[in-house]
Amino acid sequence: MNLSLPAWLADENNWLLLASLSIYALALMSAVRAIMVTRTAQGAMGWVIALLALPIVTLPLYWVFGRTRFEGYTSRRATITARARAELEPLWQLPAREEPPTAALRGLHGMAHQLSGAGFLGGNEIRLLVGGVATFDAILDAIGAARRYILVQYYIFNADEIGGRIAEALMDRARAGVRVSFMYDPIGSSLPRRFLARMQAAGIECSQFDTTRGRGNRFRINFRNHRKIVVVDGDVAFLGGVNVCDDYYGKAGKGVWRDAHVRVRGPAAMIAAATFIKDWYWARRQLPRMDFDLPERQGDARVLLWATGPADEQPECTVSLLSSFNAARQRIWIANPYFVPTEPVLQALRLAILRGVDVRIVVPFRADHKIVRLASQMYQADIVRTGGRVFRYRQGMIHTKAFVVDDVLASVGSVNLDHRSILINFEIAAYSDEPAFIAAVEAMLAEDMRNSREVSLETVNRRSFINRLATRSANLLAPIL
Repeated sequence: MNLSLPAWLADENNWLLLASLSIYALALMSAVRAIMVTRTAQGAMGWVIALLALPIVTLPLYWVFGRTRFEGYTSRRATITARARAELEPLWQLPAREEPPTAALRGLHGMAHQLSGAGFLGGNEIRLLVGGVATFDAILDAIGAARRYILVQYYIFNADEIGGRIAEALMDRARAGVRVSFMYDPIGSSLPRRFLARMQAAGIECSQFDTTRGRGNRFRINFRNHRKIVVVDGDVAFLGGVNVCDDYYGKAGKGVWRDAHVRVRGPAAMIAAATFIKDWYWARRQLPRMDFDLPERQGDARVLLWATGPADEQPECTVSLLSSFNAARQRIWIANPYFVPTEPVLQALRLAILRGVDVRIVVPFRADHKIVRLASQMYQADIVRTGGRVFRYRQGMIHTKAFVVDDVLASVGSVNLDHRSILINFEIAAYSDEPAFIAAVEAMLAEDMRNSREVSLETVNRRSFINRLATRSANLLAPIL
């Protein structure tokens, strides 16, 4: 039997032609998709030009970085909702616990109710936790007191000293009969198999949040679950910016990391639990081992927990930030490690400055990512030129994601003010108009500013051409930083 190739296929020039046509066909299909799904006209145009001009380079980049909607997760929402309605009835009683906030925040409350299913919930206690040590101590205390279940979710969970302490605490409770579910992001966390095996042997259910799971998701490594959530027995939840790593003890060579977390007790804690459940269902196709009871009132604070991500039908992270900043009449004080905002967020801050709002932004003196630091300088200069104030923190690495608006709102969460957090990552943030909480966040930010060096207009104006070129070049990578 003659198995030789046809003559036209045996010619290597024809093979080259066939490969080229195939690449361009894929590039054309990807360009059409970019036109249909990319959030901005500028972004769509950029991808179309790049795909058609240099497809062999940009095709793999587009498949990995070009998508801002996680359709795979979105398609599971109906199933998750149906299972939740059938098995977790108390979850659907939460809207009855809503308490409208002050008039300035009615827009934020209404949009959260419409888009995420629940606005500000009443009957809570909310406490600011400043620094990793205070956060870890509070979490370990809550874990030690657990009686029914513990839900743990982190972007970064290291097998270092503090990671080992928390793992041991979880294993102790699991051996005592507490149901423990542990989830981590495989990009942020590189946990040794032996570490996970010990936890599983103690009775802990462990799972990674794998965005590449499922048909059509093979290249979805760009989506990251950036949330940090601990829920104990359904009535206390922790969330914010603090990952589980020894950086918070000054062991990274960059000083002690400055960060913030919140502890929420009351009905709002169930929103953190529900967020975990949705992510767990994506990872495992089953609900975690837990029993739901709606928490009783624990205080008088109104709290909104808003989970956002690339599966949202509307750009909910953008909406939450714009609604908060547009409510400002006196001040917006922000601390954020990666200030590379999207254009709508930057415009909201510009407009606030121009209407006389005191806009102050605290950023690291030296961020832990050099390209991000360069890109951020361009936006910092923009804020200063417009009339805002920028402070570069000099007591280590500031990793806090927090802001206050006037005396009516404070927020702490996992959201960086960059394209990745706002458009691509799975995030969660707490908002409250409780006066003591606002005062605590204000005091934290005031201390951060005292430990910073303010960027002057003179410094901004005398930047060299090389520096300006470098910052603008780095900003070209803003959508994937």
